[in-house]
Amino acid sequence: MKTTCILLLAMLFFNNLTGQTFNLPAPQKTGGMPFMETLAKRATAWTFNSTEISIQQLSNLLWASFGVNRADGRRTAPSASNKQEIDIYVLLKKGIYVYDAMKNKLNLISSEDIRNQVADKGFAEAPVQLVFIADLAKSGGDTEENLRTANINCGYISQNTYLYCTSEGLVTGARSGFNRDVLIQKLKLRPEQKILLAHAVGYPKKK
Repeated sequence: MKTTCILLLAMLFFNNLTGQTFNLPAPQKTGGMPFMETLAKRATAWTFNSTEISIQQLSNLLWASFGVNRADGRRTAPSASNKQEIDIYVLLKKGIYVYDAMKNKLNLISSEDIRNQVADKGFAEAPVQLVFIADLAKSGGDTEENLRTANINCGYISQNTYLYCTSEGLVTGARSGFNRDVLIQKLKLRPEQKILLAHAVGYPKKK
């Protein structure tokens, strides 16, 4: 019954999402699988069910990955000198968004679905694609040292994504191979914004 309700809510949300900027529900910060069990079950998925996740799961996913968890604006993953230079772009069927962690909302970039333009078929079937992008302007400029640090910070966020998905009964897979030219164009990136990693997120592929 619970699963059916979640799926119905997901369908209502994604069917009514017309590309507008929208507020996310408050993330749920309790519950989930015990931590050691989550670690034991953490794995990378290469195929995905196309069933949509719910808006609550999307909010929880983004918060767990790199949301605000303290009153001073610090986040669920560390960043060197608290630069918070990583932005999470969210690719959905209804468009491209960027996550505003401070306001817990998604800001519209484009109403175009580009998931199958940036990933192979297995990953493209996932209902959610997260793209982690370092804005090196926030960390002092486009230098090798800042990019190296951003990659380390990105690793922390990626692991949070894996652990949330495992705990929630979702699956995810990180990849560094994707169509960068399409992403640069469609996400309207500046030269100092560097694409680091992408995560496909969804339900396990039914066998």
